[in-house]
Amino acid sequence: MESRIEPDTEHIDHKTCVSICGAIGERLQQRFRPETELSPRLRELIDELRRRDGEMH
Repeated sequence: MESRIEPDTEHIDHKTCVSICGAIGERLQQRFRPETELSPRLRELIDELRRRDGEMH
């Protein structure tokens, strides 16, 4: 796959990059929400991951 980024373009700062990535992630989550409910076990595992992620930050 060919890159669409030109080698001589200006770079964006880290804060701007994080902001753009966050906005894209939010829009993807809204657009591609699961239409079916998760199984209780999968919901439990996701909750555990969120809890552990919260402990790390």
